Amino acid sequence: MERSLIKNLEENKLSKISGVVSKIRDTKYMVFIMLKDRSSFIQVSIDKNEQSKLADKALEITTGSIVAFEGEMKYSEYVKNGGKEFIPSSIEIISLAETIPLEENANSDTKLDYRWLDLRNDKNEYTFRIQSAFIEYMREYLYKEEFTEIHTPKLLGTASESGSDVFEVKYFDRKAYLAQSPQFYKQMAIASGLERVFEVAPAFRAENSNTNRHCTEFTSFDVELAYINSFYDVMHLEQEMLKYALGKLKENYGDIIKERYDMEIIVPTGDFPVIKLEDLLSELNRRYGYVIPEGDIGDMNAETEKLAYKYAMEEYNSEFLFVTDFKKEKRAFYHMRENDIPQGYDLIWRGMEITTGAQREHRYEKLCNQAKEKGLGKDVEFYLQFFRYGCAPHGGFAIGVDRLTLLLLGFDHIRDAQFIFRNPSRLNP
Repeated sequence: MERSLIKNLEENKLSKISGVVSKIRDTKYMVFIMLKDRSSFIQVSIDKNEQSKLADKALEITTGSIVAFEGEMKYSEYVKNGGKEFIPSSIEIISLAETIPLEENANSDTKLDYRWLDLRNDKNEYTFRIQSAFIEYMREYLYKEEFTEIHTPKLLGTASESGSDVFEVKYFDRKAYLAQSPQFYKQMAIASGLERVFEVAPAFRAENSNTNRHCTEFTSFDVELAYINSFYDVMHLEQEMLKYALGKLKENYGDIIKERYDMEIIVPTGDFPVIKLEDLLSELNRRYGYVIPEGDIGDMNAETEKLAYKYAMEEYNSEFLFVTDFKKEKRAFYHMRENDIPQGYDLIWRGMEITTGAQREHRYEKLCNQAKEKGLGKDVEFYLQFFRYGCAPHGGFAIGVDRLTLLLLGFDHIRDAQFIFRNPSRLNP
């Protein structure tokens, strides 16, 4: 018999269901088993008097086991979960679980050690369904805008971008590096004439950082588009993509997110407010007495971002805020400059930076000079070649999917927004 999903069961129809056992209750007259599959869960009810052999076999089952039942779904006024219960005629124990070593109140390290068991939690399962949907809706928007999805290499012959914070690996008889981002290859795609590209893929940062927002491997949603007039075109695209995706999320998952995470999805209706960094810092000082540390002048830090969100809500009633006009010393060499000011932005959402975007420098000579100014030589030689033979004006941005999920669902730490978490001290499971 073919397996049926629990959500598709019909009353009084012989069916086969299978899934993981989340709870077993043994009473004087009945054995109750809560069975869960990807679609839903249902109570399997076995009468000890009428189904004694089945009851005996049911009592061999342990929590976490994978079990199949044949039988019929019935409606009962005594059963929760919409009154549905499953009355089995046969039981097959597919995989018998040992005693699960993960208690409900386990600490975060133990949960990460047994991540595959921790993921059986309903809330964790929904986290990745929602994350998947968020990516789907952003993809959907870009496909409608005639973007092409590409897949760039993660093993590089030279250290990408700045040459710092990269992982070095042995590649046969020479060194290779894990990609910090697909930035150079996105621009290669633009130079090749693809015009509009994006990628959803892992990125790696060898930052010895142990904060609630950093990790050594994360998923990056990268976008690049050609024939722009300024970085404002890039900002507009990202704004509209996020509005579209949040609207779809609210429609399809808004109630679940409210119920399970106590978070509201706010779908913006207008343009995100924009402010220059210098003006923002002046406002933060005037309103909250904030003075940015000397080492962060020309950029933002975590405290700046939190206060920027507070300011955006007070001044514009907006969860989003574009910040522009950073110092060139704090931006990548490939950002286009006008009057020595990088033509780019950061996007703040709910108190955290989720994006750095910019118009790129597409003119070969200027790009070479800016790379030289940053002290970059052989590491970017292959990249500079892309611009020797003509390249359209272009720009783009990247969004950290894990950080986006953290903010959407109100988590305190990025580990909860990742399927498997990596930081300087964790390489397993």
